[in-house]
Amino acid sequence: MTSPLVLRPATPADAAAVAAIWNPIIRDSAVTFWPTERTEDEIAAVITDRLAQHTFILASIDDRIIGFATYKQFRDGGGYARSMEHTVYIAPEAKGMGAGRSLLSAVEDHARSAGHRLMIGAITGSNQDSIRFHARMGYADCGRIPNAGWKFGIYHDLVLMSKDLTE
Repeated sequence: MTSPLVLRPATPADAAAVAAIWNPIIRDSAVTFWPTERTEDEIAAVITDRLAQHTFILASIDDRIIGFATYKQFRDGGGYARSMEHTVYIAPEAKGMGAGRSLLSAVEDHARSAGHRLMIGAITGSNQDSIRFHARMGYADCGRIPNAGWKFGIYHDLVLMSKDLTE
């Protein structure tokens, strides 16, 4: 019997567990264009900031954190105050267990209840798994920005996908 997936808000004390998922993705892939691994203090600060403004949610099985999701305003300025951009990362060994779907749904619900209109996913163009995942979650392709990101000595396209949270 498989233990249930549990979602809960993160705390700064979860920074090490978040780093264990996030830093290999930063270090080893172009899934994110972030160039350097994040320290636990940096992650704790991100968690604190996101909890104050939006949310930062963890997924766990048997008290082992297997993924996280958060969101923030898409771009600065009052005109974008209802347009959000999410981040969802799952530990490689936990993919296919439903954590990504549960986490993304949870941040969408949080954003919707806060009165936000649009949720945006900014996805590396070569990340076909994420593009398919977002399409299955009801996200529409808004376009591709060629050569928007730089990592590992090459440029990468950025695909923007969005979901209207009022529909």
